[in-house]
Amino acid sequence: LSLIAFAGKDYSASKSQFFDWGASIEGRGNLGQESNLQLIEAYGKLRMGIFEVKAGRSRKITGLCDSTLSSGSWSVSGNNLGIPEVELSVQNFYALPWFGELLAIKGNLSHGWMGDLQLVRYILEDTLTLPSYLHQKSLYARIGKPSWKFRMYGGFNHQVVWGSEQKYYLDDYKLKPWETYFYVLTGKRYSSGYIQDERQGNHLGSIDLGIEIDLEKMKVLLYRQNFYEVGGLAHLANIQDGLNGLSLENRSGEDGSGLWRKFLIEFLYTKNQAGMPESPEYGSDYEPYYNHGQYITGWSYKGENIGTPFISDRTYLREGLPTHPKEYFVNNRVMALHLGGEGMIRNIDYQFRTSWSWNYGTYNTTDEEQSTGNPEPGLYGLFGVRKQFSAYLELNKQLKNNFGIGLVGAADIGDLYYNSAGLFIKFNYSFLN
Repeated sequence: LSLIAFAGKDYSASKSQFFDWGASIEGRGNLGQESNLQLIEAYGKLRMGIFEVKAGRSRKITGLCDSTLSSGSWSVSGNNLGIPEVELSVQNFYALPWFGELLAIKGNLSHGWMGDLQLVRYILEDTLTLPSYLHQKSLYARIGKPSWKFRMYGGFNHQVVWGSEQKYYLDDYKLKPWETYFYVLTGKRYSSGYIQDERQGNHLGSIDLGIEIDLEKMKVLLYRQNFYEVGGLAHLANIQDGLNGLSLENRSGEDGSGLWRKFLIEFLYTKNQAGMPESPEYGSDYEPYYNHGQYITGWSYKGENIGTPFISDRTYLREGLPTHPKEYFVNNRVMALHLGGEGMIRNIDYQFRTSWSWNYGTYNTTDEEQSTGNPEPGLYGLFGVRKQFSAYLELNKQLKNNFGIGLVGAADIGDLYYNSAGLFIKFNYSFLN
């Protein structure tokens, strides 16, 4: 049994209001074999013209994609708890005045708190638990006036987990905290003593491109996320990898009562990782997506994946699958086809998502002997190809007097996870219309 409570205030609908504020708090209590309380959201925000300052924990999706039906953005997918942070942003596209409405930009800069994370020091052969932080920034541009039927999008996002470098490197580290932040911000490499040409922290992100077309009865969004971690993308070494999406939005039913409101198809590919023989050389064997040489739990928060959920750690996998003992994410070479849709049938709102994935483990467990990323095939066992089907369906109906009911069902069937299915029955009440 779960009880979810939410209260909040959003900005006024008037866009001409220069100053405004908002706040939100949402919590969940679970009663069962393992009872617990969760703080899902708790934040306050201020809007001053085009700028917003926000502090606290909130749901977040980072990257160009369909925000409601996507399988999960590469950098921050929204499947995990939000990371507590302070953020300065331009939330909505702002048209630069000297270009009319032809060019608009938006972006953000934030500082977050990851809590205490485990770090490994291979030279000293020990592990430390140190306070760590998150640096995050993004910048996106739109080319094309809002009134045009064709618009182009492009931009990037950059995330870094960092912190406590002086305690990690000891006497060989000479940078002051503000200097470390500059290295984190810019991605500049640092050398001192046994520290040779290293970036500070765990860096990753995506460079995104998109096209939007307004038709008479439909809006079309086509997008592509290109991944980067170590630096292979600059040499096009992992250009095969990416998230590709096509979103179709029905414009004939503006009130949301259409048989279908939106349909999405995505294809995710992460097998290359700049480790295949045809990949250009750039000074590294390959990019072990979401894993990191210092941070033991890689790109995760409270042990859970921050990015696309198709890259999985050992927690949920079937027992007996071969894994590398020092890898946290033991399945990061993936192909996945994802479909999603939403609409209304007889006053019942529906949303579905289905995914078919082919999973190949990591380069340390691959059976592709031609891969440059795996010099010793089979040393940790051969992962093979693990096929997986996942499905999700949600139905909601609004009743009288602010009451509503809903049904949520989900299932996993395949070779990667244990076969499972679940069902939620929901009752909700709103104090406001």
